Amino acid sequence: MKKQVVLYKKLSPLLMARLHEQTEVTLIENLDAQGLAKLRDALPRAHGLLGASLKLDAELLDLAPNLQAIASVSVGVDNYDIRYLTERRILLSNTPDVLTETTADTGFALILATARRVVELANMIREGNWTRNIGPTHFGSDVHGKTLGIIGMGRIGEALAQRGHFGFGMPVIYHSQSPKPAVEQRFNAHYRSLPEMLQQADFVCLTLPLTAQTAGLIGAEQFALMRPESIFINISRGKVVDEAALIEALRAGQIRAAGLDVFEREPLNQDSPLLQLNNVVATPHIGSATHETREAMARCAVDNLLAALAGRRPGNLVNVRAWKA
Repeated sequence: MKKQVVLYKKLSPLLMARLHEQTEVTLIENLDAQGLAKLRDALPRAHGLLGASLKLDAELLDLAPNLQAIASVSVGVDNYDIRYLTERRILLSNTPDVLTETTADTGFALILATARRVVELANMIREGNWTRNIGPTHFGSDVHGKTLGIIGMGRIGEALAQRGHFGFGMPVIYHSQSPKPAVEQRFNAHYRSLPEMLQQADFVCLTLPLTAQTAGLIGAEQFALMRPESIFINISRGKVVDEAALIEALRAGQIRAAGLDVFEREPLNQDSPLLQLNNVVATPHIGSATHETREAMARCAVDNLLAALAGRRPGNLVNVRAWKA
């Protein structure tokens, strides 16, 4: 008998065909009230779950006594209670690697857009306010040769360092849980304490995951250490940053600008003060949002789920203790 899979993310026809061939699929196309009700109805029969952007807590998963595996179409796993899943021996997998380069592209796009004031000046033309040659009040700043500071030197951090070092001749400094000699050798990068990095970097870029240790890592105290010409970039998770402190730092001129792909609450409220600031470039969490990368992520998740349901260890297992158990 085929295993029961609940899918709460639309997949391409090719991937849907793979799932239908090997499992019985319940598809939930929208996570609105009706969709969540359908999910609750399907959970008691589910052996596997596949999707993204839904917080699966113990209260919800207690409805799924037969659940064996969850395949998340994401690299971040902050929507899951890993301790709970491990205790129940439910295998959780994610999709690292396939989105590394695309997310780093997004980060560097925000670096360029904020430094050269691309969105602000494009809007000036769109609004009919370009009536003469621009002067110093509209000048941006160079990116090449400036110091790139990276907080969280994982896969995406390394990809960002590669772009800065080799493409723009940027000195690279970084802060992470521990120094990384291989990264330092490859990019001539230098490890710094967090306060040192904030004081020295022209661009401060967040590429670290959201955990209990990183939540609220950057707040008023940290923004006060940055220089008025510094630019802040966040392509990690919104809750790593105290958003109110960021808004105040931007308003007060403690930092020059911010490029943000993630926010404390998503979607971002239309009345957010961030949207009233010309020195903010805001994008709707598009880090991995290309056709090629999203398909690769979904394919990776399907591979992970089918392996787990067949009794094989998924290639991207998050909670290894659940497998050993």
